[in-house]
Amino acid sequence: MDRESIRELLSDVSAHKTTPGEAFERLKSLPYEDLGWAKVDTHRALRKGFAEVVLCTGKTNEQIAKIVQTLSSYGAPILATKASDSVFDAIRNVESSAVYFETARVVLVGERRSPVNDNLILIVSAGTSDLPIAEEAAVTAEAMGNRVDRLYDVGVAGLHRLLGSREKLTSANVIVVVAGMEGALPSIVGGVVDRPVIAVPTSVGYGASFGGLSALLGMLNSCVPGVLVVNIDNGFGAGYAASVINRMGE
Repeated sequence: MDRESIRELLSDVSAHKTTPGEAFERLKSLPYEDLGWAKVDTHRALRKGFAEVVLCTGKTNEQIAKIVQTLSSYGAPILATKASDSVFDAIRNVESSAVYFETARVVLVGERRSPVNDNLILIVSAGTSDLPIAEEAAVTAEAMGNRVDRLYDVGVAGLHRLLGSREKLTSANVIVVVAGMEGALPSIVGGVVDRPVIAVPTSVGYGASFGGLSALLGMLNSCVPGVLVVNIDNGFGAGYAASVINRMGE
């Protein structure tokens, strides 16, 4: 249940359209609903402005479907991340509005929110191999009600591709930069813009990349001010953080 739903419910009680008992029944599962094996945070949209997001890794398809079904009864949109085709099928069986973003491995239940302002989040990727994480960030930010643009395959092996897009870089309010290998691209971007840059290391790379650890350490050691770093392959976390920054001051 989101803020607007609470306001409408209280207004209905005040106008005698809903009895206090009926309102109590709708509110009694706040702040969470206990499923036995999961305590679903139905209060998060009120606290954070967006509902709990389901990380599918480590959960059974049945558990995921039940959590999504529970959350969606309190309002949409609902996101499920790191989702497979079979997870999508399980969710769609209980929520027919579910849409699967295959590259991002994200399932969205309900419609994306309309952008609340004209501020732009730009998602930048170093290589095509980084697209799954970049798209996870992009879909997350879009679902949360942001204008999102993409600038892909502009890594440091061909820096002219990035420098040819200076206007796009400077038009963004927040920039998410996704890179594997040595993770150098966020420092390059951060050195030419006056916007916050959220760096996302990916597990893309050869043996000495250590599954993204090299990129993570490189980003953490950036000498460029204004570069913030999330965990390896955490496109969702970057998209969420970018949305929070983008919507500050509402």
